[in-house]
Amino acid sequence: MSVPLFPLPNVVLFPGQRLPLYIFEPRYRDLLRQVQETGGPFGVVRILRPSSVPGEALTGRVAQVGTLAHLRWAETHDDGTSSVEVEGGERFRVRAFDTSRSYLGADIEPWPLEQPPADLSGVRGTLIAGLMRVYPREADLIREHAPRGALWLASYAAALLPLSPEQRQQALEAPSLPARLAALIAALPPPPDLN
Repeated sequence: MSVPLFPLPNVVLFPGQRLPLYIFEPRYRDLLRQVQETGGPFGVVRILRPSSVPGEALTGRVAQVGTLAHLRWAETHDDGTSSVEVEGGERFRVRAFDTSRSYLGADIEPWPLEQPPADLSGVRGTLIAGLMRVYPREADLIREHAPRGALWLASYAAALLPLSPEQRQQALEAPSLPARLAALIAALPPPPDLN
C-alpha cells in the first residue's frame, strides 16, 4: 500500500486518537489535495531528529513505524492554508520511502497489534488508577471517559500521560497490546506508600 507521509517532530499518533493539524507548507497542501481527491488515509510518522546538515534527506530522520491518519474534516482558509482534524487508524511499518513527489510518501505494510488471549480488566484498573494519580483533579472525568476496549484505553492513556516522544514511539512500536499496556503502566507514578 502506498501512502503520503506527514512527518511531525515529537508527535506520535495512536489508533482512535484525534489530532488537529494546521497545513501551511506547499508540499503538505499538495498532500491534503491528494487525500481529499482519493479519500484515502495518509501516514503520520515522527521526525526522530532535526536536520543537522542542509539538504539532509528526511528519509533517514523519520520513524519507520507510524499510524494511518483518516481525515475527519478540513477547512481551507483564504490564504490557502488549511485546518484539519484526523483520527488515527491502524499502525504500519515503512517498507520503502517514495521521494518522487513534493511530499514524502512510502510503501507501507499494516502492522496490527497482536491481540491478548486473556482478560485485561486488571490492567485496565491499574492504568485508570495511575492516570487518576497523575491528574487527581480530573479523576472523575478520567473514570467517566476511559474507553472500555484495551486498544482504545492504551491510546487514551498514551495521549494523557506526560511521556517523552521516545516513550510514545516505543509504546506505538510495542509488539503486542499487553506489551503496549505494560510500557504505559511502567511510565505511571508509583502508588503512594501507605506505611
